Amino acid sequence: MLNFTIKTNPTTQAKWLETSLSGKPLLTTPQLNKGTAFSKEERHHFELTGKLPIHIESLETQCERSFLQYQSYDSPLQKNIYLNKLHDTNQVLFYKLLQQHAAEMIPIIYTPTVGIAVEKFSREFQQARGLYISYEDRHIIEEILDNRSNPEIDLIVASDGGGVLGIGDQGIGAMLIPVAKLMVYSICGGINPLRTLPILLDAGTDNEALLQDPFYLGSRHGRISGEQYDEFIELFIRAVKKKFPKVFLHWEDFGRDNARRILQNYQHQICSFNDDIQGTGATTLAALLAAVKSTQSTLEQQRIIIFGGGNAGTGIADQLFDAIVRTGVAPQDARSRFWIIDKHGLLIDTMQDLTPAQKPFARPASDVAHWPSGGKAEISLLEVIKQVQPTVLIGCSARGGAFTQEIIETMASLVAQPIIFPLSNPTEKAEATPQDVLNWTQGQALIACGSPFPPVSFQGETRRIAQCNNALIFPGMGLGVIAVKANRVTDNMLWAACEALNRCAPIHDDPHAPLLPSIDQAHQSARDIAIAVATQALADGVATMPSGATIISCVDSQYWFPEYLPFHRVDG
Repeated sequence: MLNFTIKTNPTTQAKWLETSLSGKPLLTTPQLNKGTAFSKEERHHFELTGKLPIHIESLETQCERSFLQYQSYDSPLQKNIYLNKLHDTNQVLFYKLLQQHAAEMIPIIYTPTVGIAVEKFSREFQQARGLYISYEDRHIIEEILDNRSNPEIDLIVASDGGGVLGIGDQGIGAMLIPVAKLMVYSICGGINPLRTLPILLDAGTDNEALLQDPFYLGSRHGRISGEQYDEFIELFIRAVKKKFPKVFLHWEDFGRDNARRILQNYQHQICSFNDDIQGTGATTLAALLAAVKSTQSTLEQQRIIIFGGGNAGTGIADQLFDAIVRTGVAPQDARSRFWIIDKHGLLIDTMQDLTPAQKPFARPASDVAHWPSGGKAEISLLEVIKQVQPTVLIGCSARGGAFTQEIIETMASLVAQPIIFPLSNPTEKAEATPQDVLNWTQGQALIACGSPFPPVSFQGETRRIAQCNNALIFPGMGLGVIAVKANRVTDNMLWAACEALNRCAPIHDDPHAPLLPSIDQAHQSARDIAIAVATQALADGVATMPSGATIISCVDSQYWFPEYLPFHRVDG
């Protein structure tokens, strides 16, 4: 672990950093390095005199130079590599730069560019980050956790790489996802990066291309399953609970067979959250609430098709179902508002391979017996649209272009203002582009996309398109949980996060504005979400607050800003 301590004067609240590191070790420690911003006195006391150019710069000047360097690269992947190298050199400078250019740079370090970097991980590998826990090392997990760099941990993002974005099993390369998620937690949610830890659970991979790649860095065996896998996860949870009993554990990119099961098994044992299921569902619900209000309708009146029945699709269905039930609709009636289509067509209750998450939303076979297919063949998206006349179409299938012109025009002919969310990412996996959706609906559709798209033009009018990005939800969720030390994430807390994000929707003030705030507004919306989540956690009895404190003071006291602290040297 790094040898440093951050001190605070209780009277003035002034902060400083104490460390025994000096010279080259200090300059090569990204959590502590200031580069050319070390003062003359610090250079003397920490044996840095002569190791740096004589001119002393401010953090702001360093950001200006870094932005110029960033702009010199052409491709998103080159920019991603540059920013990650900066992160490996000087973390404060990295976060300051990203906060100043959040809208431009978050898509570079996170969705969608991170997907490209994940696929190239082993061949582009340069710097190890976080902790890698392989199945072979399952009995020494505590020892591995003790090898972390940051001493105090509030937040862990863990992945096993079984189901990354729209690109599937990526094995060890999925480490870049927890790293990127934690960056977004700090940029948007003010989570102190010195109190976070990315973890990759290396359970092997079933990606044959990776197993055949001589440069692949992960375990070279098929992905473990069954009792072996369950033992691995159980040992991991035990070690985490022992080392970090109050940590917030964020699960990310686990395969469809494991993600929901892990969440259900452990959500009452440790404060945990699955972003693919809960985060995607909560963000989509917030966008849908804004769209429904714009159509002067209500949530319980919607007929909802979800194209894609994996973790994201069923997670969205769960959140929307819960919200409809909250309006007073009986659960059975609420489920009747959903039609989920997966790889074998519309989910029917007679199908043999339904997952536990899909079964509650499978339609009775009797519902479709009179349809043209008679329920005897796979029921296509187009047939469902013609029969159901949906008001809402949500895509999370990772099938680029699946929402064809015929599909969109058919839906638009049946409802006045169709709500259409092509949410799959990376960008090439999007079911439709917002430009096509607008053109095919004569400008009537209300749209949110999973990937960032530039503003689109329709009949001389420019419209900004909401990105239904989980980065609008999970940073505020984490900040709220950490602020009041919540011991679990309740359904009410997720609902509170949805409502808070919905209140930030620009469309409430302008009917042609986006359904959600932009990424460069996530900084403020995260604070609003954190306050709502913390308030609900206290109401649900799953959190505590110091005597005399307020929820706002708890949230604001946790908020981290990228700034250089004065250094004081201590003996090692």
